Amino acid sequence: QVQLAESGGGSVQAGGSLRLSCATSGHIFSSNVMAWYRRAPGRQRELVARITNTDRIDYLDSVQGRFTISRDNAGKTLYLQMNYLKPEDTAVYYCNVKNYFYKGAHCDYWGQGTQVTVYS
Repeated sequence: QVQLAESGGGSVQAGGSLRLSCATSGHIFSSNVMAWYRRAPGRQRELVARITNTDRIDYLDSVQGRFTISRDNAGKTLYLQMNYLKPEDTAVYYCNVKNYFYKGAHCDYWGQGTQVTVYS
C-alpha cells in the first residue's frame, strides 16, 4: 500500500505561483510513474505532468513552460511548481503513483486532492 498526502494548494492571483507537494509513505516500486492530475468543475480529470523512474517527464500542453514536476532524491516526495498561473488552472489537484508489476500491470494510488484557485 502507498499513502499520498498533498499540500500547498490555495488561492492566488493570476500570474502568481504555487508549489504543491505530495508526501508518500509505503513502498514505491523501482518501476513507477509519479504524476499530478487535476479536475476542474464540470470537466474530466486530466493529466497535468508525470515523471517516470527513468526521469522521463511529460506535461499537458497548456502547462508546458509554466509548471515543473520534480521529486526528491529519495523519490518519496513529489512536487509541482506552478508559475504564471491562469484562472483556467483552477482545479483540484491530485497526486498519483503507479507501481508497475510484471508485464505492465500496475496499482494506482491517489491522494485526497488539494484545491488550487486562481482569480483574475
